[in-house]
Amino acid sequence: MPQLNGYQAKRSQYVQDAVLSATPAGLLTMLYDRLLLDLTRAGVAQETENWPVASENLLHAQDILAELMSSLRTDVWDGADGLMSLYTYVRQSLVQANVGRDRFRTAECVEILEPLRQAWHEAARFGQLEPAPSQEQDTPRSLGVLGVG
Repeated sequence: MPQLNGYQAKRSQYVQDAVLSATPAGLLTMLYDRLLLDLTRAGVAQETENWPVASENLLHAQDILAELMSSLRTDVWDGADGLMSLYTYVRQSLVQANVGRDRFRTAECVEILEPLRQAWHEAARFGQLEPAPSQEQDTPRSLGVLGVG
C-alpha cells in the first residue's frame, strides 16, 4: 500500500473516526452519499471515455449495493422485499453499464437512487431510522466501502 501524505492520512483518519462513531442511520446515509458520488464520478468518466476510472467507480458502487443488500432486514420491515428487488435491478444495471460502457444505464441508476438517498436523509433527520428499543439493528459489516479500513 502506498504511503499517504500528511493530508491524506489526516483525511483518512477523519473518515474512519466519522464512520466508527456514526449511528446506524448515519452509516446508511453515508453509504448512499458515497454510492451517488461513485455514480456521478462514473458518469463523468464515461462521458470523457475514461473507462478505467468509470469501471473503478462502478465496481465500488456495486460493492456498496452489495453491502446495502446484505444489511437489509427483510424480517423486520414489510417494504424490504421491494427495496431488495430495486437494489438487485440497480446492481445488475451497473454491471451492464460497466461491461457495455453505457452511460445511460449509469444515469438511470442515479435517477432511481437519488430520491432514495434524499428519503433516507429525511428519515434520519427526523429520527425515523432508529431501531425500536426491543429490536436489534444490523449495521453494515464491511466499512471498507466507505473508504475505511
